[in-house]
Amino acid sequence: MKFKFWGVRGSIPSPGPRTVRYGGNTTCIEVRTDNDTLLILDAGTGIFPLAQALVAAPQRPIEAHVFITHSHWDHIHGLPFFSPLFVKDSTVCLYGAADPVSGKGIEHVMGVQLQYSYFPVGEAEMSATLSARTLQVGETVSVGDATVRNTVMSHPVTNLGYRIDCNGKSMFFSGDYEPPFNIYPAGHPMHASLQESIASHSAAVDELIRGVDALVIDCSYTRDEYPAKVGWGHGTFDNAIAMAQRCGARRLLCTHHEPTRSDDELEAVFADVMARHAASLGGLEVMLAYEGLEVAL
Repeated sequence: MKFKFWGVRGSIPSPGPRTVRYGGNTTCIEVRTDNDTLLILDAGTGIFPLAQALVAAPQRPIEAHVFITHSHWDHIHGLPFFSPLFVKDSTVCLYGAADPVSGKGIEHVMGVQLQYSYFPVGEAEMSATLSARTLQVGETVSVGDATVRNTVMSHPVTNLGYRIDCNGKSMFFSGDYEPPFNIYPAGHPMHASLQESIASHSAAVDELIRGVDALVIDCSYTRDEYPAKVGWGHGTFDNAIAMAQRCGARRLLCTHHEPTRSDDELEAVFADVMARHAASLGGLEVMLAYEGLEVAL
């Protein structure tokens, strides 16, 4: 199994000379299983250059399984521009969670985007076969020679983290993740019960991640920036390293880079993090994700 990054920025695309080395597209990862089944994790603007590569390749027909973590714009706004949707005989299946507020399934995400108020081409005008599968939390899905499992990650909207296993190799991806925190102070009547819920949630997340070959996770902020961002739904480099070590991950790939941070600034904060943790990393490999990075497991 191998995977390739096509978008690594968070929140909003940030193209330009300040982001040319790591890339300005928002979240999208191409996963290829051992038998070449194509899975795509999230559909930020990075899905557009991926789509161009797929259409240019000789392989036909195109069959893509697109797993959406959640419905915030930076994780779905490239979806209508996924070129295989306009290629005859292609098949695209969209996976994701239901919206707990409306009760609608993942198909609602594309249905909203393809309204003429937002996009000039409707689903009826697309040549590919498009389907949707709304996932239950904890559901296991077999896709080709891979198994995909999910768990709910802490975020302001229902957000799934995905573990993909294929022939003894594994990866886990969560584009957005803020470790849960207790909103009640110690001594408050609700503090203990919420703390118990947080511990249960964190244990479930850790269990699904345990032992993965690669952990790909949100590292938007530094530890100094985070206090001003509490509740925004994003994590820190330090929390990601702690999670990787706690769960026994072999490799950590930091993604969802803060869009206001230039490549130079990104490397500077990463160097500071690595210097602080150098003595305690053991065998854990930590690196910054960038567009075009391909990882073979």
